Amino acid sequence: MILSKDIFHFLSELKHHNNRDWFNENKHRHIEAKEQIETLIGGLIAKLAEFDPHINHGISPRKCLFRIYRDIRFSKDKTPYKTWYSAGISIDGRKLDGPEYYLHIEPGASYLATGYWRPHRDHLQQIRQEIDYNAKALFSALKEGGFQKKDLSTHGKLKRAPAGYSEEDEHIELLKLKNFILNIKVPDSVFLSKDAESSIAEEYKKMYPFKRFIHHALDQ
Repeated sequence: MILSKDIFHFLSELKHHNNRDWFNENKHRHIEAKEQIETLIGGLIAKLAEFDPHINHGISPRKCLFRIYRDIRFSKDKTPYKTWYSAGISIDGRKLDGPEYYLHIEPGASYLATGYWRPHRDHLQQIRQEIDYNAKALFSALKEGGFQKKDLSTHGKLKRAPAGYSEEDEHIELLKLKNFILNIKVPDSVFLSKDAESSIAEEYKKMYPFKRFIHHALDQ
């Protein structure tokens, strides 16, 4: 599936006209963009299912795509729309309580990610415990895809050792993580290529061993 260049044009224009009147006048472009991206997601699901047993052909692309409407109830930023499209691909679409694949389409800032964003307390403890007991398996999983521990996201990282761990622990910097995510930036041209699905799936395949490590930590 090749995405239309108008998707990126639409998002760029939305950034400068982030109001309901402009959006309603251009809503047909949003609907067309959603349809194209859902088709792309459907193709990705099929390719991910080839190597990831946690992904199957029954996953609905529509349920993977996040809404473009922002929740502004508790935000100082009252612009009503996101200026990107995003999707979370997992067995439960975008609402999985566990690791998933993430797709972010934004002019000049597109990226792909894999892992577990904001794991709940029990899952966070399980992942930390697995790292504490078997960090070598994590390093091996990262290396298999061409990554290192420095490539893991540090968003939300604790400043102090979590309860039950010491600052002297040799893996304490990993144990301070609150999110377990790998991400790679990709040029917008990736989505405009006739090989978009294959190219994206290949990048996810490199991150899969890391995702598999998280599944193992959670006994999934």
